[in-house]
Amino acid sequence: MAEVTTTLNIAPVELERAKIASDALKGEVAVVTGGASNIGLGYARSIAAAGGCVVVADLNEEAGIEVQRVINAENDRDCALFVKTNITEPADIDNLKAQAYAKFGKVDILINNAMNMRLNGKILESPVSDLDMSYAISGRGVALAIKAFVPDMIERKHGTVTYSATQFHYAPPMVGGTIYCAGKAAATSVVMSLANELNEKGPVSEIGVRVFCLCPAGVMRFDMSKFPAPPPPAPGEEAPPAPKFDFAAFKMTTPEENGAAMVYCLERADQLHGSGVIHNDVFKQMGYPFHDVKPVEIPGQQAFHKMTDMELTMAFCYMGPGFGD
Repeated sequence: MAEVTTTLNIAPVELERAKIASDALKGEVAVVTGGASNIGLGYARSIAAAGGCVVVADLNEEAGIEVQRVINAENDRDCALFVKTNITEPADIDNLKAQAYAKFGKVDILINNAMNMRLNGKILESPVSDLDMSYAISGRGVALAIKAFVPDMIERKHGTVTYSATQFHYAPPMVGGTIYCAGKAAATSVVMSLANELNEKGPVSEIGVRVFCLCPAGVMRFDMSKFPAPPPPAPGEEAPPAPKFDFAAFKMTTPEENGAAMVYCLERADQLHGSGVIHNDVFKQMGYPFHDVKPVEIPGQQAFHKMTDMELTMAFCYMGPGFGD
């Protein structure tokens, strides 16, 4: 993959380090909502690096146009398309589908990822309009995209639908306040319900459309150049060494690492249908180092694992320890 100079906050994709073939998704066309920044951008770049084509849907037109240029330049082929999209608007979703089909002729993969991280307050401190918008982006937007793209997948008996689920309820100190998590919970419910609706039509081997959730919690990259400079040393004293941000200590992963995890899951979507998986477990499964530290563990709970459709259905019941011992 060619290195490209850009204003985007990116690093090299991680497919080679993750031992994923450069043609793993050859012939596949993916739509990634919220694909112009952070984890959505990691998904989009990784899919293209794995041989696929990608349609980036985002409201940020300036970033989206640059993403299209960068992905095409990195892969030295016309494999990316940006479509400015408000996923809460049916007309925008219709336009997204029309442009995707005009460019690539089909859509095989739908990655629902868009969310407004500013809708991240606590319920007692936020206007109800924030909650309405959170539901509009997550629940309504996901439903509109599913209704636009999945019927054709069913007709062709080939397709994959996934959602960046993150967390279902506010749980300090994890990322995501009440408003953010409520929208995520709604969309996760929609996606898992879709999996069970498809199950009613027959086994995945016959229907050909796979549905799963990937939980990429704790994904970001800090731009240390934007942090304030340390104060100058006192006369006669040496300047302290430049601070280094330790991602491992904060259990953070990068968009590119999660892009590799997404490609790994897309290759194995048959195994994941009707379930959810947390990125730590994907890294373990693929033998990929999580910054050389052990996966995040919650005291009193087992290590993260692939959740079944029934566990995800009942996940909202697990709000605390219950009656205890």
